[in-house]
Amino acid sequence: MPIVDNAVYVCGHRIQNPSSLEETFEYMSERDGMAWIGLFRPTPEEIRQVAAEFALHPLAVEDALSGHQRSKLERYGNILFTVLRPARYIDDTETVEFGELHVFVGPNFVVTIRHAESPDLGRVRRRLESQPDLLALGPEAVLYAILDEVVDEYQPVCLGVENDIDEIEDVLFGGGDASLSQRIYELSREVIALQRATYPLAAMLEGLRRGADKYKVEIELQRSLRDVHDHALRITDRITAFRSILENALTVNATLVSQRHTETALIQNEQVKKISGWAAILFGPTLVGTIYGMNFTYMPELDWVLGYPFALALMAATSITLYVVFRRRHWL
Repeated sequence: MPIVDNAVYVCGHRIQNPSSLEETFEYMSERDGMAWIGLFRPTPEEIRQVAAEFALHPLAVEDALSGHQRSKLERYGNILFTVLRPARYIDDTETVEFGELHVFVGPNFVVTIRHAESPDLGRVRRRLESQPDLLALGPEAVLYAILDEVVDEYQPVCLGVENDIDEIEDVLFGGGDASLSQRIYELSREVIALQRATYPLAAMLEGLRRGADKYKVEIELQRSLRDVHDHALRITDRITAFRSILENALTVNATLVSQRHTETALIQNEQVKKISGWAAILFGPTLVGTIYGMNFTYMPELDWVLGYPFALALMAATSITLYVVFRRRHWL
């Protein structure tokens, strides 16, 4: 069993570190304690074993087994099932990595199933254990702390994405880059995924707040949930702004690329005009010279005294006429 940490708490203090689920139940029943079992990337069989021990609802277990769920909060009797999509920013690759966390919260237990490095539930556990009064409030306090950690870990992700957007804007208005469109598109996909992960949080936290009175959640936890709810709203608003900025950046980049292509086409067109104009000017004398260079016996101008000057004048006149025409049409 890939149990990262397994502890039984009484009045907010850790009293035992059971080595198996059987021992966990024994200590819970003997001391009327709360169990917190943390699993990391368990196999389907191991999830089913935990589900059987805690009588978890089959539908929730099915979601935990299939994975790739969207963030959500569901209640099955007296058990809450929460799916969270934590994220972390990878500096080396400038990308956002998403994980998946399933949390089962019962009357006297919490089971966390983590499928990625994020979030750091060890830090959450240490924080709660340093605040026995908060941990003594029960499984709901653990759920609040996990939600708080997941929302807080979105903050550095937003900072990383914001820095990427700043770099894109610098390149966009600094002359552009051939690969910029692809970079904007890739970052937009990450922002959309981040939006999908964070958008349901506000509704989830609002649902917890509405059910706080019904399930007699301590007033201190209700205040903490309001604080997490406010943070989640700020995060979602920020991510929505990111998406709008990237959509505008993609539009501006497409406009600039089109403008650059148009300018290039115009330059090329001007060059083609000049080449064509000079080619036509040179074609006139070439045509006259070619005609009088055919060496036929009967050509009237060959016996004419002014034939040669006439041919030269005709070449010059043709060239000058074409030059004037092309200059007036701004080809030269």
